[in-house]
Parts: sequence; structure tokens; C-alpha cells
Amino acid sequence: MRIDEESEGVSASRNHLVFAYYVTGHGFGHATRVVEVVRHLILAGHDVHVVTGAPDFVFTSEIESPRLFIRKVLLDCGAVQADALTVDRLASLAKYSETAVVPRASILKTEVEWLNSIKADLVVSDVVPVACRAAADAGIRSVCVTNFSWDFIYAEYVMAAGSNHRSIVWQIAEDYSHCEFLIRLPGYCPMPAFRDVVDVPLVVRRIRRSRKEVRQELRIEDDVKLVILNFGGQPAGWKLKEEFLPPGWLCLVCGGSDTQELPPNFIKLAKDAYTPDFMAASDCMLGKIGYGTVSEALAYKLPFVFVRRDYFNEEPFLRNMLEYYQGGVEMIRRDLLTGHWKPYLERAISLKPCYEGGINGGEVAAHILQETAIGKNYASDKLSGARRLRDAIILGYQLQRVPGRDMAIPEWYANAESELGMGSPTCEMSEKSSLMNSCTEDFEILYGDLQGLSDTMTFLKSLAELDSMFDSDKSAEKRQMRERKAAAGLFNWEDEIFVARAPGRLDVMGGIADYSGSLVLQMPIKEACHVAVQRNHPSKHRLWKHALVRQQAEGKNPTPVLQIVSYGSELSNRGPTFDMDLADFMDGDQPMSYEKAKKYFSQDPSQKWAAYVAGVILVLMTELGIRFEESISLLVSSTVPEGKGVSSSASVEVATMSAIAASHGLSISPRDLALLCQKVENHIVGAPCGVMDQMTSACGEANKLLAMLCQPAEVLGLVEIPGHIRFWGIDSGIRHSVGGADYGSVRIGAFMGRKMIKLAASAILSRSSGTENGPNPDELEDNGFELLETEASLDYLCNLSPHRYEALYVKMLPDSILGETFLEKYDGHNDPVTVIDPNRNYGVTAPAKHPIYENFRVKAFKALLTSANSDDQLTALGELLYQCHYSYSACGLGSDGTNRLVRLVQEMQHSKASKSGDGTLYGAKITGGGSGGTVCAVGRNSLQSSQQILEIQQRYKDATGYLPYIFEGSSPGAGKFGYLRIRRRPSVNPNE
Repeated sequence: MRIDEESEGVSASRNHLVFAYYVTGHGFGHATRVVEVVRHLILAGHDVHVVTGAPDFVFTSEIESPRLFIRKVLLDCGAVQADALTVDRLASLAKYSETAVVPRASILKTEVEWLNSIKADLVVSDVVPVACRAAADAGIRSVCVTNFSWDFIYAEYVMAAGSNHRSIVWQIAEDYSHCEFLIRLPGYCPMPAFRDVVDVPLVVRRIRRSRKEVRQELRIEDDVKLVILNFGGQPAGWKLKEEFLPPGWLCLVCGGSDTQELPPNFIKLAKDAYTPDFMAASDCMLGKIGYGTVSEALAYKLPFVFVRRDYFNEEPFLRNMLEYYQGGVEMIRRDLLTGHWKPYLERAISLKPCYEGGINGGEVAAHILQETAIGKNYASDKLSGARRLRDAIILGYQLQRVPGRDMAIPEWYANAESELGMGSPTCEMSEKSSLMNSCTEDFEILYGDLQGLSDTMTFLKSLAELDSMFDSDKSAEKRQMRERKAAAGLFNWEDEIFVARAPGRLDVMGGIADYSGSLVLQMPIKEACHVAVQRNHPSKHRLWKHALVRQQAEGKNPTPVLQIVSYGSELSNRGPTFDMDLADFMDGDQPMSYEKAKKYFSQDPSQKWAAYVAGVILVLMTELGIRFEESISLLVSSTVPEGKGVSSSASVEVATMSAIAASHGLSISPRDLALLCQKVENHIVGAPCGVMDQMTSACGEANKLLAMLCQPAEVLGLVEIPGHIRFWGIDSGIRHSVGGADYGSVRIGAFMGRKMIKLAASAILSRSSGTENGPNPDELEDNGFELLETEASLDYLCNLSPHRYEALYVKMLPDSILGETFLEKYDGHNDPVTVIDPNRNYGVTAPAKHPIYENFRVKAFKALLTSANSDDQLTALGELLYQCHYSYSACGLGSDGTNRLVRLVQEMQHSKASKSGDGTLYGAKITGGGSGGTVCAVGRNSLQSSQQILEIQQRYKDATGYLPYIFEGSSPGAGKFGYLRIRRRPSVNPNE
């Protein structure tokens, strides 16, 4: 249901009503918009009791009335901020638990009594969860007014803290469900807990004084450029400097401390200054995104230079609204802190924000609240069911995200029909032929072969469109994605561009046993990452404006710069671009250490993704002694879905290194390239993965399994997939990460087990060597002296056979051990990419046992693939997958979603339909690092098997609400693809 912007106002003759208005404890933004709604309610003659933790002046400076009652009570805490730009997720949950969960019974009792004592006619919440439940217990209707709800915001925090905290989110959603309906503000997030929704215009505070009056008070001439710095608190230790501003500019500082010393071109505003007036008197604003700043910037047509916040998932929705109305310029955090403001401020004042919508949301909301309080029903919107389903899907996806991963709208949401196999093969062939013709028309291919890959053709087509976007003023006027605007100015089109391609991979067998030296079998998938690279002399490099200003400010001649654009940022809360001076990689005359690089890329979480790409350059400098004397422009475009356990990060690393190597004439074998890429992930990104992902992406071939012995990376060959066998990947929708705590702790447990086994073997040797003439052969008859010597110097856990493990060592290993205890007794675990936490308990038996048995299972699986075609062959292959799956679970790396998919495969395998003829599906297992991600299934290569996969997909959706992405098909690795060297063909005018 939508209320027109042309409201009737709030009638003053609708009786005398009493409203209880609860305000969340998160910042001043909620309080300031509540002021506008409350002001209209009081003007209509009603009493409003505001329950808040905000200072009184926020309300009393705007409303002077005996009908306003302020009750200082804090019933929630919002998001706890570690600093002005970073939310502390774990502290937020702990604080909420302390504030609202532990004393919940007492809060409800107190609030019910208080609501009855003031004889409240309606409870309004922005957006305190427990207020809705208290209202229900008191028998009073309640309404929420907000653009987001705390169940959505806390969802990501819960994933970082552990599933035991999910009850907080469920309880919040349950509280909201007692609300009669939601008055939803623009820039809203998904909020499925609310039964009905009424949309209203922007709620903004009115302007009291004109631009001229404010400037006269500040003694600032009208032609002086003025920026207002509005952070609600500034980054700790930050010192503002005169040179931060362009010459002649002045800056108004909100929220500055009393002791803060400011340069002469910065003006400190009083803490109780009425911000809207000063915003309207300014030429642009610099700050962080929140509802108050965005709504008022749009209302006053004030260009907004913003810096992203970490871990606050309201932001992407508000940012999209700001950019839709052409009112926003993003500044990277590094440039904020170092004072490179000039290009952003100059860009901002060239904008023409175009928001023309209503700004009377406070008046409209007050009218709705008044009518609701006297008994009018605004429910029910006939489309509320569809709306709640859409919201629930996005919220559910949010709950399954990997810790630390930015909020993203899932790609399957828009592609459900194609994932169900409803595309037309004829259409696909026609499109492929058209793409091929278009590619050769757009680019001259100087070296390399498209190999008939439609995704490569699509990527080249997108490159050609960038050229036309950059040259066409009409196109530039359209609202385009920011990342494509940045990419449009990335390349010099008259020069050569190098393109590389690297696929993701499906882990058929081996998985986490790679770091223990196992044999693994991996299949490169159809989805891949493309990277385009161009090198230029610094004097010819097309620098983005802020990078150019940075070099000019440092008084340098043009120096080599790295500029990266990564597609896909518009679907996640991360920056689309990254740039740095290549000299920043140097520490004196040597490349910086990997540890320093890891810290460098971790400074700004919205740009941490750049470590996967730029880290390639540092590894080449460090390991091969390469020095980059020219600037590098780099575009990354990947169709490998993130967080699904199919090596999206490895495909980016391999494609990037392949493209850079090609553009700089470096000859690196696919195997060596994979090992170098592993160093990027281990040492610069900080993810403790093995090498199988990079090896498959680099060395794999279409429709073959890469057989590799991870000691450290010996490719044994390519195993043909028999024509009667097929593999599928089925995504569970539960995000996966090798950087997660579960994967790392299992790896540590495996290395602990290896250390214990080595010392146990040494002890047996020592006991048996106590004679003067050396070891007694009779005493070692059962154990084998040579075997014990090998086991005492065990390099890889997988070199221990299962029967030796069972015979000698299984009873010696503890189920688990405290990190501190292990370090005291064994000194270290000899793994260079993980660190033992002394206060953490680590499983040992299951993590050590898994790779020992997995190596045996992979060898058996490989042998079976070459055996005769029979039902027994497929049954045995499937059984090996099942055994692997349950071994993952024993290590603690399972998940509800992947377990459900495996059960569905089992049910399909043992159904009457499958047993009546030749079986179709035979087995499934979790893949990669586990803890979510994708399941690998094996079956007959038949239409019936494909139909059963689609049936599993639908059953999973029916049970969970999530439609799994199906991975099927294969494509060549980066080594097999090689690279393309292309040059844009001159555009031809058809009228000439």
C-alpha cells in the first residue's frame, strides 16, 4: 500500500491521543528523523512520549511544547562502532545481548506497566524490537517507521560470531512480527518480519534559515566553496590539515572534539548546531552514509562525497538511492585519511543531483499514525505476500554468507529460469555465432584463439562497449554502473590489450587433503574469470583524477601506477576500483614483505579484494625479481560465483598472473604459475589454502580430471571422464571460505597429528635402539624399521597408509588438544600458513585421519574410472564420495545445506524409479574447504540423470526457499587457453 505524497496533513481535530515513540540507540540519525514525525503529531494536538537514549537537545531544540515528554531509557544498542567507519560486529552482539536479551523479562514487565500508566493509544518504534512485543503484551497496536530492521543488520554479525547467536536474530524478527504494519522509508532494506508495508516519502528536517543567512552568520562570501564534514565522530588519531582542501575552500566540521585544533580553513560547529541549515548553505558534503545524511543531501540537492563503512548492511541500499539521483561521489578511505580530497570535491560540485520526490514523509507518517491510533486499518496490501517472499529470500541469503563477505544480491535471484534449463539451444547457437562475428568486427586478434568459448566472446563484446561508452556523450549521460564508467577510461584503445582466462574448479575428490599431500582429482568448470591488461609508459597512462592529483601533490614526474577495475562490485558492498603507485610495493630497494602487504590491503575492507589481483605483482617481484617500470591497467570480470566452493579466488589469481605474464613477455609454466598464485592467497590474502585450486585453474583441460599429487604440486596426468559418467556441482547456498575459522582449525589439527605421529615413531625407534650394537631386528619385526624411519620423518600425512595408522598411531592421538598444551609439549606444528591459538581447543584425531583415508579413496576412485562400464563401477565411485562426505562432517566441516543435498541424492539413488532400471545418480560429497559451498554428485551421463538433478534442485528449493545453482560442463584451464593479444579496430562511420 502506498500513500500519495500529496497528503492531507495531520488534522488537529482527531481527538487528543497519546503516542509512545521508541527510538533505537544507534546514533543520532534515527532521533533526528523521529523529531520530524513527532513535531507533526504535537502540532495536531497529541501527546508524544519519546523513549530514547539520545540527548534531550536533539528533540527540545526543534520542539518546544508541554506535549513532548522525554523518557531516558535505552532498550537496544544498534551497532557498536570501533571507530567512525568500522562497526565491531562481535561487540554489537554482546552489547545487544547485555542490553536487550539478558534483562528481557524485566524490560517487558516495566514497559507494559509504563504503557498502561500513560494510557498510550499507539506504540511507534524506530526501530526498537522489544517495543513491538511490549505493545502486544499491553494490548496496544504498534507501528514501526524505518528504512531497515535490526534482524537484517545483525544477520552478518551472527555469521561472524557463530550460529549460537542466531537466536538473537530470530527473537528480533519475532518481536517485529507483533507490529501491525511498517511505514517504510525510501532506501529500504529487506524486512520480511513485517506483515504489511506502507511506503512514504523521505523524512527530512526542515530548513530554518536560508543559505544567505547562514553564510552571513559565518562571514563567508557566497562565492566561496564550502564543504561540510559530517561524520558523527571522526576517525581516531586523525588530524585535519590545511592542504586537505583545494585553494580557497572552507570546511565546516561537525562533531569535532572540544580539544581538537583546526587549521584556519576549517570551522568547528557547535555540538548542538542545527545541521540542516549548514548543509543547505554548503556546496557539498563529505561524510559516511546513513539515512539522515543521504535523505537530507537528496532533499537539499547537496552533492555527497562519501566513504564506505565496514559491516553496516544498510549502506548499499542507501548508496544505490544516492547514486540513482546522481548525488554521490565515492572517496576511498586512504584518500580521506591522507588528505587527497581535491579531485573528489571538484567532481562533487560538478554534479547536478536530480531528486524531485516528496520530502514530506514526516507529515505523511504522522497522518498515518494518527489515523491508526483512532482505529483505521491500513492492512492489508494484497502484494504483501510476494514482497515478504522477496525480502525473506535476500535475508535468508544474508544469513548464509561467509563471515566478512560483503553484502550481495545473489545472482540466482535474477537467473532462476536459466538455471532450470529453460534456455533454447537454437537461440544459444545463434547468439554464439553473432558474438563471434561481433568480436572479429570489434577487435583485431593479433595472437591467440577464442576456442569457441562464448564467455570469452561476451567479455570482448563488453570491452568494445566500453570504448563506445567513453566516446559517446549521450551514453555518458545515462545512469551506468560506476564500475563500467571507471573501466571506460581504463585503456588506450589504439594500443594492444592482453586477455587471459582461468576457470573455477569442481572438487571431485581430494578436497582439504591437498595440504596433507594427497592425490586429488579436480575438474575445471565452465564458469571462468577474464582479465584484460594493458601496459603503458607513465606519461601516456590515463590516470583517474584522484591518482593524478596524488602524484602532482607529491611533486613527482609521472611514475608507474596500477589501476584496477573489478566487475561485480555493484552487487556487493565493496569498491569497484583500486589504484596504487607501483613504487609503494618497494621497501627501499627491495619488494615489501608479504606481511606488510597483507596489512596494506587490510587497511580498507571495501578494497581488500584487491589483494587477490595486485598481490600477483608483488609475488612476481619477490619470487622472480621482476621490476615493473611501466603503468598497468587491469580489468577483472568473473562469472565464477563467489563463496560457493568452486575456487573463485584462484580463478582471479591465475587469470591475473597469466595476463600480466603475457603482457610483459614472461614465460611461466602453468605449474609454476599456480604455485606463485598460491603464494598470493597464502601470504598476501592470508587464506591457508592448498594448491589444488590454482593448479586446476592453470593446468586443467576441458572434460578431464586433473590428477595431482600435492607434494607440493606434481601433476600426474589428466584422467578422461568416461562417456557414460557425468559430474555435477549443486550449490547449497551456504557461503564457503577457506579463510574461515573451521577450515583453518581443521588444517591445524591435521598438522598437529602429523607432528605427534612423527614423534611417536621416533620414540618407538629410540626404545628399540637401546642396545650397543644398534636396533634389534627381532624387536622391530612387526613394525618394520625402515617404515618407522620413514614415519619419523613424515613430510606429508598422506604418505602414511591407513593400515599403519590403525596398527600403531590411532590410539596415540587425542580427540582434541588445547593450543597452549600442544605448544608446550610439541613446540610447533610446522605449518607456515597457520598459527595456533593457545586458547583454542583443536580436534586432532578426525582432522589427521581424514587425509590418510582420503588419499586412499582418491587412488581407488582414479583406478575405478578406468575400469569396465558397469553398475558396480558407478556404485563404488558413489560410495567413495559418500565416505568422503561423512569424513568431512567428522572434522566439523559439514553444513545443514550440503547434508540435505547429499541426502536428496541418496533418496533419488534408492528410489523405486532408479532401482527399476539402470541407476542414474550414485553418490555425492561436500567439496573444497567444506562448511557450505557446493556438493559434487556423480551419475550416469543420461537425460534421466539431468532430470533427477533438476528434481533435487526443486526439492531443495521447496525445503529451504533457495534455488541451487547447478554447475555442469567444463572448460580449458589458463595454460590450455593461453592468451589473446588484441587491438581495437578503428570505428567506421557507415555514412562515409
